[in-house]
Amino acid sequence: MSDSPAEPGAFTRWVAGERGRFAVWLPVCMALGAALYFSLKSEIPPASGAAAGVLALAAAWIARSDWLRIPAILAVAALLGMASAQFATWRAAPLADLPSKATILTGTIRAVEQLPNGRRVTVAQASLDGGPAQARLLRIRLRGGDETPLRTGDAIEVRAMLSRPAMPAFPGGWDFQRDAFFAGFGGFGFALRPVAVLRQGEVEGLAARVQGLREVIVARIDAALPPVRGAIAATLLTGGTSSIPEADRAAFRDSGLAHLLAIAGLHIGVVMLWVFGTTRLLLALSERAALYWPLKPIAAIAALAAGLFYMVLTSAHVPIVRSFAMASLVTLGVIVGRRAMSLRGLAFAMAVLVLLAPHEVMGVSFQMSFSAVLALIAGYEALRPALARLHGNGAWHRRLLGHVVALALTSALAGTASAPYGAYHFGHAQLYYVFANMVAVPLTALWVMPAGMLALLLMPLHAEGPALWAMGWGIEAILFIGRAVSAWPEAVIAVPHMAPWGLLVLSLGLAWLGIWRTRLRLLGLVAILAGLLSPLTAPPPDVLVSADARLIGLRTAEGHYIIPGKGGSKLVRESWQQAWGTDAPAKPLPAGLSPGETMECARNDCTAQIGGQTIRVLRGSPQCEGALVISPEPLRFNCATPPAYIDRFSVWRHGAHAAWVTKSGVTIVTDRDVRGERPWIPRMVSRSAIPAGLPQAARDDVPEE
Repeated sequence: MSDSPAEPGAFTRWVAGERGRFAVWLPVCMALGAALYFSLKSEIPPASGAAAGVLALAAAWIARSDWLRIPAILAVAALLGMASAQFATWRAAPLADLPSKATILTGTIRAVEQLPNGRRVTVAQASLDGGPAQARLLRIRLRGGDETPLRTGDAIEVRAMLSRPAMPAFPGGWDFQRDAFFAGFGGFGFALRPVAVLRQGEVEGLAARVQGLREVIVARIDAALPPVRGAIAATLLTGGTSSIPEADRAAFRDSGLAHLLAIAGLHIGVVMLWVFGTTRLLLALSERAALYWPLKPIAAIAALAAGLFYMVLTSAHVPIVRSFAMASLVTLGVIVGRRAMSLRGLAFAMAVLVLLAPHEVMGVSFQMSFSAVLALIAGYEALRPALARLHGNGAWHRRLLGHVVALALTSALAGTASAPYGAYHFGHAQLYYVFANMVAVPLTALWVMPAGMLALLLMPLHAEGPALWAMGWGIEAILFIGRAVSAWPEAVIAVPHMAPWGLLVLSLGLAWLGIWRTRLRLLGLVAILAGLLSPLTAPPPDVLVSADARLIGLRTAEGHYIIPGKGGSKLVRESWQQAWGTDAPAKPLPAGLSPGETMECARNDCTAQIGGQTIRVLRGSPQCEGALVISPEPLRFNCATPPAYIDRFSVWRHGAHAAWVTKSGVTIVTDRDVRGERPWIPRMVSRSAIPAGLPQAARDDVPEE
């Protein structure tokens, strides 16, 4: 091994001090490789990635110095993550065209979900108007009041309107189409008539049987508990969150308790811990078993089996898969009599997820889950001496104080580490999450989840009522905490939208701080600070136009205005508030020009002064004045030098638009500029796909494919 010539021995000493930690960086680099793949604007040739991987592997093999060997190995891991993402894209079914008018849909129910106001079904092998079966799933919301008995496996027919997954609300916004592509969905829609059951089908396959079991459990819960308690109990026991009313979901979110609804490490940990303890206690009641059987390994295997069942029952989402992978290593350590390394367990879980579901790297669940667990592992490792001193001689008051401090520390570490990711994806930060979690987490672990597990055990005997009743009252207590804390002053604050590079730098800083042992880890704080300050380098857009041109947003010196069209999306409005970093509602459109304001509207037209430039929003004849002209209808200018413009046809072809206005001009960025051409993005329209009703002037501007 050779050292740096500038400081002989320093690199060697650092490597020795961090021995065992370099392997933890391999899954981090795999995740970075997957994220790089999804940030590209076009597909890369498979051979190029394989060739780069071979070269990096060869460099790692022949390198004689750690200065070369370590970066080469990390590059191999990044290329492996990229290859995993590319393979996941390749094996996914391609997108198919959907009809633009009402269609008769026939297919087999894959899942039935309860909503706060109705139901929705997921349909597999769907045929549209008698055509060939679709390779992708379709999700249909049934009509309100349609009480047709349905279950997984039934063949149905329904008249419905279908559409592709929604495009991002603004350039750089959340990519719903990518989510739907990797989840196997080809479209969403709503029923125009009550659904008809063609035949009652037999449940076939493990996935269908598990879904049928979920539906039975949900039905039992709904019969025993009031709606809100029942919806949350069903979430904790089956993983589905669709039936929770939005107001209660917001109370969980605004109080920092949303993680209780996202089945994760807390839930599977409680399940496995209770099963482990109960199994060991029951076996110890037998003298022969206590003397001759390995009770601890047997209990560990029983706990692992229970965890596996719970993971499958709750749909195996990202957080619980990560938790189960780590629990598997811990169980293996118990069986062989060795202690599992927590950081290595976390690294193992991350590597498994990147290989099996690389698209999850871009999701908030993956990011918040791993950041929270990394902070807990690193934080408790660093604070272990202080916690030992706090425990002191083990007196009861010392133990009580230690438990209280541990609860607060757990909430603070996990909540603080995951908060930037929640802020990036949702545009909000919760201030009182520590207080809410100090009470709600013990309630969940010691009351709600044990009662729910007992209810599951009693369901085959139809004796689950008392256990569900107890679980419901525990849920009511947690709901009270969530509603109370979310009502505190400034419980939720809007935060500026972080730049993507800022989130990357922050993530690397968090990994650097949490993985290394030596004082060099403190450099991670610099990277975290740089990521948090990244919004200063990315000013919010001054103009936003939705992908259907039904909403037009303007950010002026007085506040933001949203000029609505018929059918404007509430979700788009909320996403725009995130992009602008505000919770303030849109200002009402002025009828004229008020003193001190820079926005005026008359009839169908509005004019705003932004950045020293004139911005016009028109619904009538186009005008050539102004730095930027926006219209929800197709525009055709007659002037020699038309201004920059965004119209209905622009967003139809290129998705949502954003514009930044300065004295030097207007910069326009489209959704297609940001996302490029990827398999999950519908291709650019052709002339044959032009909707009826567009004027000939707009039709002439459509390019051929």
